[in-house]
Amino acid sequence: MILQAERELLVEYGKRMSREKLTAGTGGNLSIYNAEQGLMAITPSGMDYFEISPEDIVVMDLENHIVDSNRKPSSEWALHTVFYKNKPEIRAVVHTHPIYSTIFAILNKPLKAVHYAIADAGVAEVPCAPYHLFGTVELAEEAIKACGDSKAVILANHGLITCGTDLASAYSLTCNMEFVAELQYRSMSVGTPVVLNDEDMNQVLEKFMTYGQPGGKKGY
Repeated sequence: MILQAERELLVEYGKRMSREKLTAGTGGNLSIYNAEQGLMAITPSGMDYFEISPEDIVVMDLENHIVDSNRKPSSEWALHTVFYKNKPEIRAVVHTHPIYSTIFAILNKPLKAVHYAIADAGVAEVPCAPYHLFGTVELAEEAIKACGDSKAVILANHGLITCGTDLASAYSLTCNMEFVAELQYRSMSVGTPVVLNDEDMNQVLEKFMTYGQPGGKKGY
């Protein structure tokens, strides 16, 4: 089976994403890009994550040509391929509809540095891309444009997308951004959040470059 390891990982993380309530129902999607083969493995459209098998994962190239699978790929395939084309260092993309991040998507507001963990995205503010219909090239183009140097971007009236050098890092970033979004929401409900200034965040971003074990996952 082509990209068997990648397909098995997507099945595992799809169940985890649903179990941890980072999306609802069959919403959200995940992918892994194998740069050596020039192929992307992506979750299928409209299937229960607990019923997806490795054979259901769709393997395709970045031009929407299906290489292996009898299933339709996620309707957001273009949202994934545009990130691989424009951020050649990444190998995984996670798109979710988590509650707090989606609240800011509905408000059309960015995530701010209310907590230093936002630096996991490589920036001091996670931007919000303007609204476009889901599953469209227009949405993909606006998302990557708004994302810039960030590894995460809010999609207006929609949800959150993150990317990373592997699926574990992209998924971890999703969790961290939802953590920041919840803190921002809750602090706004009782007062005015104090946002870390540029000097503070530049120090955090610099420290993040050498934080954690070599080749390992960050823990804050």
